[in-house]
Amino acid sequence: MITSTAVKELRDKTNAGMMDCKKALEEAKGNIDQAIEILRKKGLSIAQKKSGRLAHEGILGTHYNDNGKLGLIVEVNCETDFVVKTDDFQKFVTQATDLVHNKAPKNIEELQSSLQETVTSLIAKIGENIQVRRFARWEAKSPQEKIGFYLHAGSKIGVLTLVSDKDSKVDVNAAKEIAMHIAAMHPKYVRREEVPAEVVAKEKEIQAANVDPKKPAAIREKIVEGKLGKFYSEVCLEEQVFVKDPEGKKTVRDWLKSQSPNARIEKFARLQVGET
Repeated sequence: MITSTAVKELRDKTNAGMMDCKKALEEAKGNIDQAIEILRKKGLSIAQKKSGRLAHEGILGTHYNDNGKLGLIVEVNCETDFVVKTDDFQKFVTQATDLVHNKAPKNIEELQSSLQETVTSLIAKIGENIQVRRFARWEAKSPQEKIGFYLHAGSKIGVLTLVSDKDSKVDVNAAKEIAMHIAAMHPKYVRREEVPAEVVAKEKEIQAANVDPKKPAAIREKIVEGKLGKFYSEVCLEEQVFVKDPEGKKTVRDWLKSQSPNARIEKFARLQVGET
């Protein structure tokens, strides 16, 4: 006979459901170790079945050092917003965040591998696909670098930005202002030199198709270049109009230069839950 004490012991060790623990103990004829193995195999089977299901909900785990030396964001996904609010899911997000903070994995594959056993058990318990999708972890390499951090309400959008300034005039508050702008305006690149040549070529092709072919070639070229400039102002962070400029004219680059002439945005990461 399987006692309630044995069921509780197995549940405490595995976090599996009460009925799953009872069935595993019955199959193992009361042997705790064998029951644990049965539950692990069952959990792996469930995880494999659910791993192909879409997981577009979730939350961002974050850590930020207030002096701008270290910042990180981890995206963890599940299938429904209901699961996001559960203690089990929240604890797992904290575990993943702590792992990125303390172990600094080299890539997402290394992080996923470190958490695989926990993910398998959590899928078996919760009944939804759980994924650690991506992360960004940056450390400032010198006092002239500052990491800006912003987490939008609901922990669905998070931004890191790295700003350098050889004069050390730019502080973490300025870096945060830029991070807030990135959250709102969703740039794709820091500056136009980073836009891939094939993207520029495709944009030119699209804009050229919308120009009156009867116009002289030189005029058509100027029109295309003008439209390309507008494209850059939409996708390049430095050329976007800074959201906090009261007159709506100053670009992000100009605003940053007003803080310190030698300041430069090195890179940014914008993570939005479920974004493809």
